[in-house]
Amino acid sequence: MIDSITNNLYSLGRFLLGLYFLLPGLAKVFLFQENLDVVILREVPLPTISLTLVAICQIVFGLFLMFGKYIQLSAIILAVVTLLINLYIHDFWNMSGEHNKDHETQNFVKNLAILAGLLVLSKKD
Repeated sequence: MIDSITNNLYSLGRFLLGLYFLLPGLAKVFLFQENLDVVILREVPLPTISLTLVAICQIVFGLFLMFGKYIQLSAIILAVVTLLINLYIHDFWNMSGEHNKDHETQNFVKNLAILAGLLVLSKKD
């Protein structure tokens, strides 16, 4: 009974984590120029290529997590993507203005929690 509950909770958690990446990946596609403006502003190298690769990774590997395919690979790739997003986009240490700095610090820490979840998922059973 407990195993059944934990298996269902694991599947739900994995699905929700995948959804967390799928939705922003789709937003990057449908709002490409707006996202590209942010990437350029944050001086991400090769902005168009970087944004395209991140969107593809978020969509493909988010779906894989949601449907239980290639879980370990997906978790590792999304962990790298999350780390890069944190370093380039949520770089609160480069922010001026208390509101921006507080907002990006919150996003940075939230992404650390997401990164932790991905690292747990990446463990091969």
